[in-house]
Amino acid sequence: MKDETGNLYIADALIALSILFIALLMLNSLVSIPNPTYSDISHDSKDAQDIMEILGGRVDFYDHSFLSEITSVLKDNRNSKKSIREVSEICDEKFSELKLTNYRFVESNKLDSKVLSSSGDFSKAETISVATRNFDGYSYTLYLW
Repeated sequence: MKDETGNLYIADALIALSILFIALLMLNSLVSIPNPTYSDISHDSKDAQDIMEILGGRVDFYDHSFLSEITSVLKDNRNSKKSIREVSEICDEKFSELKLTNYRFVESNKLDSKVLSSSGDFSKAETISVATRNFDGYSYTLYLW
């Protein structure tokens, strides 16, 4: 009789441990599954900010940022049409270098919301990531979609 009871306790313990092991595996798989909506939203909100950080950043104190270069072109030529065309060409080159496809780059303070560079159909944009940087009185806004 004692041997039969011992076997029953061992079988009962093995079943309980296997149920516990399965529950832990299920919990682990639920925790490790990424939530795609959260990661997509956070990624989209950082796109324009990241690009503007690149455009406004300098390597050292003697280096000029992209925003300082286009601002000096506009400022030196007193926002003339020629300087706006030159800045537009510089922007087009820079954004193609960054491999951006759907964007709009606007100066909204001194040039009355003049579009300096653009690519893609802005009217069909569904989710737009926006970043603004100010440099020496000029306010540059980048829209990405």
